[in-house]
Amino acid sequence: MKNEIAVIGLRGFPNVQGGVEKHCEALYRRMDGFRFNVYRRKPYLVSGGEESYDNITFTDLPSSTISGVEAMGHTFMAALHLIVRRPRLVHVHNIGPGLVLPLLKLFGLRTVMTYHSANYEHKKWSRLGRLLLRSGEWLSLRFADRVIFVNSAQREKVGGAVMEKTRYIPNGVVHHTPSEDTDFITSLGLTPGKYILGVGRLTPEKGFEYLVEAVNRLEGNHTLVIAGGSDNNDDYYQKLRKLDSRHRVIFTGNLQGEQLRQLYSHAGLFVLSSVNEGFPLVLLEAMDYGLPILATDIPGARMAKLDEADYFPAADTDGLVKALERRLDENGPARKTYDLSAYDWDRIGQLTSEVYNEILGPSSDK
Repeated sequence: MKNEIAVIGLRGFPNVQGGVEKHCEALYRRMDGFRFNVYRRKPYLVSGGEESYDNITFTDLPSSTISGVEAMGHTFMAALHLIVRRPRLVHVHNIGPGLVLPLLKLFGLRTVMTYHSANYEHKKWSRLGRLLLRSGEWLSLRFADRVIFVNSAQREKVGGAVMEKTRYIPNGVVHHTPSEDTDFITSLGLTPGKYILGVGRLTPEKGFEYLVEAVNRLEGNHTLVIAGGSDNNDDYYQKLRKLDSRHRVIFTGNLQGEQLRQLYSHAGLFVLSSVNEGFPLVLLEAMDYGLPILATDIPGARMAKLDEADYFPAADTDGLVKALERRLDENGPARKTYDLSAYDWDRIGQLTSEVYNEILGPSSDK
């Protein structure tokens, strides 16, 4: 019988917005040597959006949608469930949910934690929230049996004996063939190759305010599409709408499947405006579609190793305006080819399996 790996710290999948959610779905469905039980938060599950996976089952528990309460409340409830269920291994995602690692350790459960992002750097958190996240980071690094970093620069900040139990395994990208259909973008009033695209949840760490302001300051008639939904709070979305003084921005809400595929396939330029990221999956997705890219100059975006001219200063509207003017004036190729060989999910699954076997033992019955 295959070893059961419990997964906590995410909202769930399929069809749930978020980089961690995409990461988990892409990773676990490829690791058929293990059996996964993913703990999901009921408020985020889409009716009729279920998908069957040969090696993945779900445990759906109630959850608040209040920022700062949601993740910890659900993760603590899942931890109590796991203490009774006793899987062979628990895989915790991110430092906030990492607060439960001492409890899991106390009851003898073996654990892996994936460090996606230094969440305490996000603007949305209060002083207490940042303190709890830093505590989660400290506890994760000390109580997890292994810690996986998706960002090698973040891993390098870890010192001493803790480094020995850390591993760098990057995010991956699912390859998509560009769509030739245009019905969805036409319904938005868009012309192929004539719009700028940003993708991500509408939260302050994504830096969309700088992108909206910059596009509104450009000469000419440029359209920006932002594909992503608000994160339990419409305040940031309303702020973005007010900044769109020239009505150049189309907010599509959260998109999946063919609609998002069409937006990627026919964009003229992709912009990552985040002020904080672990290793942004949307950047890898834009590279997979061969889009020209401008990315904020932060360590997470630097992981993609774009050309120097593709980066602009973080949280700097003036710098972004200059970068956009320069890029939009160029007459280079409409598409680029990027080397994405390091971001293959099958390879990432193998590396993750090796981490599991370091804890469970390579001869364990999978």
